[in-house]
Amino acid sequence: MARSVTIGNGNMLVGLDLKGQVRDFYYPFVGEANHVSGASGNFVHRIGVFVDDQISWLDDPSWRVSCGLNEGTGIGSLFAENTGIGISISSRDVVHNEQNIFLRHFTVHNHHDKTREVKLYLSQQFRIHESRRGDTGFYDPRVNAVIHYKGDTTMLVNAVCAGHAFQSYNIGLFGIEGKEGTYLDAEDGRLEKNPVEHGSVDSVLELSFSIAPLTSNDAYYWVACGSSVPEVHALDKLVLDDTPDRLIASTEAYWRAWLDKEDTDISNLSPELQTLYKRSLVVMRVHADNRGGIIASSDTDMLHHGRDTYSYVWPRDAAIIAHTFDQTGYRDVSKRFFEFVVNQLEPSGYLMHKYRTDGVLGSSWHPWMINGQPRLPIQEDETATTLFMLWEHYERYKDIEFIESMYNTFIEPAAEFMCEYIESITGLPQASFDLWEEKYGTSTYTAASVYGGLMAAARFANMLGKDDSARTYQAISQRLQTAIGTVLFDDESGTFVKHVLHTADGDLEYDRTVDSSSLYGLILFGVFDIEDEKMQRMLKAVEEKLQVHGESKGFVRYEGDAYYRMQDADSPNPWVICTLWVARCYIEMAKTKDDLAYPLELLEWTSSHATAGGVLAEQMHPHTREQLSTAPLVWSHAEYVLAVKAYLNKLKEFDN
Repeated sequence: MARSVTIGNGNMLVGLDLKGQVRDFYYPFVGEANHVSGASGNFVHRIGVFVDDQISWLDDPSWRVSCGLNEGTGIGSLFAENTGIGISISSRDVVHNEQNIFLRHFTVHNHHDKTREVKLYLSQQFRIHESRRGDTGFYDPRVNAVIHYKGDTTMLVNAVCAGHAFQSYNIGLFGIEGKEGTYLDAEDGRLEKNPVEHGSVDSVLELSFSIAPLTSNDAYYWVACGSSVPEVHALDKLVLDDTPDRLIASTEAYWRAWLDKEDTDISNLSPELQTLYKRSLVVMRVHADNRGGIIASSDTDMLHHGRDTYSYVWPRDAAIIAHTFDQTGYRDVSKRFFEFVVNQLEPSGYLMHKYRTDGVLGSSWHPWMINGQPRLPIQEDETATTLFMLWEHYERYKDIEFIESMYNTFIEPAAEFMCEYIESITGLPQASFDLWEEKYGTSTYTAASVYGGLMAAARFANMLGKDDSARTYQAISQRLQTAIGTVLFDDESGTFVKHVLHTADGDLEYDRTVDSSSLYGLILFGVFDIEDEKMQRMLKAVEEKLQVHGESKGFVRYEGDAYYRMQDADSPNPWVICTLWVARCYIEMAKTKDDLAYPLELLEWTSSHATAGGVLAEQMHPHTREQLSTAPLVWSHAEYVLAVKAYLNKLKEFDN
């Protein structure tokens, strides 16, 4: 189930599903340990209403639910209505911008013309650090709250209504010993008040109140996170003293100020495109850990169909997202990423496949042995892209002292590695895995990124007076540019090949699959101008072979892409980033305002494929538009922001 809302503060990230239920709860690193839906199972924090002697949980089909981010803020909102029981619930949901507290303000409305007794049930299914063993949950009478803890991770759960604390609770087991979940204890409207449990522990709170005819009652719920019980006690006291309303209001004010910092004039866009632009910035920020790592996605639903999630730092994805922060004026976030990635660079000058936000090496399926020979299990474009985007960062901010601090620790070793990792015969980079993490060889995209990375290194070296290094980097990149235009271009088909690989006999084996990245990489890294005849032929091939013909007019990654391909579809799935790449090509080529009509259509296509709450997935069904794989994909949101800025910049050129 796609996430309808992701909210956070750089230490904590909470993901709500389409029913407004908590599905992801990361703390204290964004993307590292998911204490709800991590590796141990598909769990959920449920919301239930008991009225007229019956319980109804929000995931029941009888509820009509909508949720998303509020306009112009990082505040989540929920509206759920059940006409059968005559109750509706709305909520405002935040992760406090300063303190590690998740707060929800519920408003429960009685649609009947008589006073009714209502119980609101709020359940928690924590598996702290994604393990079913060793959790403790207990009722703490000192603060009238329920506390879950394991090791140095502690969560305090509390709720109030009309100034009164929750009336009842229960703590039990779930997912073991045949226990489905303690939330089921609420089915009869009465909780057993078991005060402690250990192992695989869940809990449920009860708020009881009367609602007069056709009126509403407010309730507040929060989860405070810390490293110890005394710490969460202090946070709980902060909520009670300052009041949840004030904390929510201050968080809303923070996000409005944060978004106002971005000074791009988006008034020429439709309201839908403007809304998605602002929501994309918020999605990007909450996926950026305060210590620098930027994860690809917080959505863990795909875990239940595979072996892992996207909650890692891919240096490539993160570098592009950091570049988007740079382009929109959020320098602090991008700078923290570059500082983070310096610490991950291998002594030989390359970055590995992916990392956790705590700096630990992430899981990988890239082998160190291929066909019996030792090989580096890397995607070289990740190192090259990061270096390229570091130059883009400098171009905008001219922070020479920061760059000087990066030269010996990152720029030079990365550039030296890329110079050494070149084939002497072709002048192309040696084989590595492509950006899609599937094919081993020398892809056009990777070659383009290495060209861009070495050109960036040459500029850095020249700027800092390192003339010999600058000449070396530039000479190798120019040779590489020539090799891309000859070795990797197939004149017969008019396309840049997907990749090449040396066979055991030393011959070059070509994969001539048309791949959208083979087009866009050459533009992104400045290898060739879009008006170049070879580029025009490649663009034509992408349009002929990779555009979906059906309900969706988006673009697929490459011919025959099978990743998440649906059995009922006659086409691979369109990807948001690939569709936006085509938009960027047409923006680059535009000579008049009329030429911007088509890229604008692709921006509108992107907006139309977002959820009502403004979430962009990685890909979608080519006919039904169902979001597939992971949602949100932060790279999708970053490419949307970059495409919008490119469109508006070009529009401004024509107006001047």
